[in-house]
Amino acid sequence: MKFNEISKEIKKRFNPKKLNLHEPIFSRKEKSNLSSCIKSGLVSTSNKGRFIKKLEGQIRNFTKSKYVVCTINGVSAIHGGLISLGLKKNDEILLPSLTFVATVHPILYIGAVPHFVDAENRTFGICAYKLEKYLKKITFKKGAFFFNKKTKRRISAIIAVHIFGNPCEILKLRSIAKKYNLKLIEDATEALGSFVNKKHAGTFGDIGIFSFNGNKIVTAGGGGAIITNNKVLYKRISHLVSNSKISHPWEYIHDQVGFNYRMPNLNAALASAQFDKLKQIIKIKRDISIIYKNIFWKFKNFKFLDESNNAKSNFWLNTIIIKDKKINKKKLIQHFHKNKIFVRPVWKPLHTLKHLKNFPKMKLNSTINIYQNSICLPSGPGIKK
Repeated sequence: MKFNEISKEIKKRFNPKKLNLHEPIFSRKEKSNLSSCIKSGLVSTSNKGRFIKKLEGQIRNFTKSKYVVCTINGVSAIHGGLISLGLKKNDEILLPSLTFVATVHPILYIGAVPHFVDAENRTFGICAYKLEKYLKKITFKKGAFFFNKKTKRRISAIIAVHIFGNPCEILKLRSIAKKYNLKLIEDATEALGSFVNKKHAGTFGDIGIFSFNGNKIVTAGGGGAIITNNKVLYKRISHLVSNSKISHPWEYIHDQVGFNYRMPNLNAALASAQFDKLKQIIKIKRDISIIYKNIFWKFKNFKFLDESNNAKSNFWLNTIIIKDKKINKKKLIQHFHKNKIFVRPVWKPLHTLKHLKNFPKMKLNSTINIYQNSICLPSGPGIKK
C-alpha cells in the first residue's frame, strides 16, 4: 500500500510541526509556580515545601486513593513499593515481558527474580486467562504460599501494567492475586486519568505507581508517586523513601537503610500546575484518539488499539496494529520519520534483552506478535490543531 496516503492524512488532521511522540504543553501557571518555589528557597525535599503537599493532595483527590507519596521517578516508586510490601531476595515476581524496562529493574535491585508472562491482544496487558492456566500448572502450595515446582522459589507478587494508558484486565488479575496469595502492584505510570468501572487505575492493588517523566500526561520533569489505601503501608513507604529518618526538631536519626527518593518541591511545583489542567489534557487526548480512529478506519490494513468496554483510557499513546503481513514495519517507521512523523515501535520484549533472557517465562507468543506488528503514534496534546 502507499504509505504517503496515511502520512498526508495525519499531517492534514494534526499540527504538522508538533508530531513528536509525546511533548508536554506548558502555560503561565507552570512558570508562576516555579518562580514562587524558587523565591521561597524551598526547592528540595523539605517537608515545608508547599507544592509537594499540594501535589499529593491533588493526586489523592483525583484518584480517590487515601494515601500518596511523591518520589523522584517511577522506578524509585516501584523499588520503594516492593521493599515496603516485604518482597525479598529470591522471591519470583510475575510481570509482563511487554513493558518498559523500568518495571523490571527494581525487582533485580531487591534480589528478587522476574518471571515473565504473556500479554493479551485487546489491551496489551497481562492475559489473565493464560496466567491462571499457567499458575495452575507450574505451582504447588505450601502453607499459605505458592511455589514454582521447577525452581522451588516462592511466587510472591504480580506487577500488572496498564500499557499506553489502556487499563489491563485488572479485576481478573486481582482475583488471581487473591487466589494465589500474591501482592498486587499496579504499574500505572502511563495511566493517570484512566479508569475501570469508574475507579481509577492504580487503586485496585496493594499499591499503584505513577510517573511524571517529561513524556507523561502530567510532567514534573522527573517524578513519580506511590498510592495506597493501607495506612500502615503508607507510613512504611514514607519512612523508607525519606532516608528512614526519624522525625526530630534538630537531630538526624535514621533507624534502617533508606533511600533519598522523595520528590523535590521544585518538581512538584511544575507537576502541580500541570495537574490543574489534567481534565482538559485528557479531553484533548481523547479527541486525538477519535481523529486517529477515523483516519485508520479508512485503511483496512491496520487496527486501532481502542479501550475495552468497561474502561476509560487516557490514550497516553495511540497505537496501531498492522494486520497485513505484506507491510514491513521497519519501512513504515522509516517512512513516517522521513516525513517528520515521529512514531516508535512498542518496547522490545524484556525476555529478549541480553541481561534478562535467562529468567523464568511462559510461552510469550502474543507478546512477540504485538511487538512485531504494533506502532505508537504521536500523541502529545500539542499535536491537535
